[in-house]
Amino acid sequence: MAETKTAKTTRAAAAPKAAKPAHESKAAARATIQVQWYRSAIQAPVKHKRVVKGLGFTRLNQIVVREDTPSIRGMVRTVPHLVRIVE
Repeated sequence: MAETKTAKTTRAAAAPKAAKPAHESKAAARATIQVQWYRSAIQAPVKHKRVVKGLGFTRLNQIVVREDTPSIRGMVRTVPHLVRIVE
């Protein structure tokens, strides 16, 4: 069998990207929401416990800051009896 050699292609060196100032970063541009876990999930269904864990809670009365996105809002709406939005 005849083996063929393939030529290695070299990529042109890409120009380095300029760093953005801190005030233009993605995190600073997005709105946030504070959510507090205020009721125990002991008797809650497993799906509700997973939602609480998915929001990032590890202990009761904890307040976490999350991006204000439709997915986070939907998670909060799923368990309104366990968590509340803190202003």
